[in-house]
Amino acid sequence: MTLSRRHLLKGIGAGALSAATLTTLGNAMYGFQAANAAEVTGYKALVCIFLLGGCDTHDVLLPYDQSSYDSFRNIRSSMFGGYNGSRDRSQLLQLSPTNASDFGGRQFAMPPEMSGLHGLFQSGDAAFVANTGPLIQPLNRSQWQSGTVPVPKQLFSHNDQQSTWAASAPEGAQYGWGGRFADASVLSGANNNREFSTITTVGNELFLTGQEVLPYQIGTNGADEIDILDDFSNSDITNLLRRHFSASDFNDSNLIEKDVARIADKSVVLNEAYNQAVANLVPISTQFPQSYLGSQMKAIANAIAIRDSLSVRRQVFFAAIGGFDTHSTQAADLPGHLSEVSAAITAFHAAMKELGVGNDVTTFTASDFGRTLAANGDGTDHGWGSHHIVVGGAVQGQRIYGDVPPAEFGHSQDADSGRLIPTISVEQYAEPMGRWFGLSDSDLAAALPNLGNFTAPNPVQNIL
Repeated sequence: MTLSRRHLLKGIGAGALSAATLTTLGNAMYGFQAANAAEVTGYKALVCIFLLGGCDTHDVLLPYDQSSYDSFRNIRSSMFGGYNGSRDRSQLLQLSPTNASDFGGRQFAMPPEMSGLHGLFQSGDAAFVANTGPLIQPLNRSQWQSGTVPVPKQLFSHNDQQSTWAASAPEGAQYGWGGRFADASVLSGANNNREFSTITTVGNELFLTGQEVLPYQIGTNGADEIDILDDFSNSDITNLLRRHFSASDFNDSNLIEKDVARIADKSVVLNEAYNQAVANLVPISTQFPQSYLGSQMKAIANAIAIRDSLSVRRQVFFAAIGGFDTHSTQAADLPGHLSEVSAAITAFHAAMKELGVGNDVTTFTASDFGRTLAANGDGTDHGWGSHHIVVGGAVQGQRIYGDVPPAEFGHSQDADSGRLIPTISVEQYAEPMGRWFGLSDSDLAAALPNLGNFTAPNPVQNIL
């Protein structure tokens, strides 16, 4: 690959300057392409919450009918004592999906610590997408065992599968589908300030990186600023420091130095404008949990609240929480993490309704991979397919989309040890979000390169 000036400076900016303004470089270095016909009227936002480490979603969408529950409990008997009764059938929160007939007599539930998301499912504002994960084309157990169908590279590797979820390729990929979605919207004129098209609360994130957009980074209290600019009462000193960070009078002929100066200059302007808009915001009355993810979701809610000040009509956000690599002490650790996720998403959805954009913001979960149904003692090992949740007023909720494999071994989607072979690819999971976001068929094909390998109808196509 040719190392372009844009790619070199992207690396310099990520390491030496605020990731908040790397999009400026994209504007300067990457020419406009012919815009596809993305539909960009009104406001819409996608919010990805990534569960780092590989969340055991066998423990999120739980079997509830007596036969399935007994099988699940028997397989995981070594862990059940550690849950202090929270996985007893009497404590589970039964789901009432409107498509229950799709599963025969099988029933499902959620753990008690996820009461908020359970309530959203029951009210129709949330849905499950079952057994989704990275695929190149449809695959079953016999094809997996014979090796006759191509599969994603570096399966079961944390870094590679996080990358594959984001960009359909292992570590080293350049563009994520969230960034590609934003690209299409930007090129169709959705945002006057493209710098605010993709926003992350956790760092420079592949999922949000496109050809036209790069992640704008915010913290839980807003965008970072250069503190030294506020440390002097003497306005002359402050003005000199501002000139130091400005490209306005930078006269060196070195192109890279000019671009770095331009990034620094834009960083000051953008971050101060962003924080000023937040400072002028009427506070959101919805109470967010005082947790790491709760703080991230509050920051994203504030960013959406100032959307008019930022001159944006399409945005993609990324938040994340770790702790899901539960090889051991899963019963002790996982419930707390699931409680944090449920409380943060529930508060965020309430805030979106307060802002009047409950139907215009869709939140969804993702993770490196699921985990094995089999227990390794007091934990579980790296899996593949997993069950995910989509939340929002536009969601056709109270449904479980796709197939939930049985709580047993040796079925058609069992790679081994209850490691699920996905029946819904990440591309299929993302497609209805892209269509709802306003993307055309050609936009979707560019953002989701393996989508054409899966025949219609998409099992998730009516979720939005």
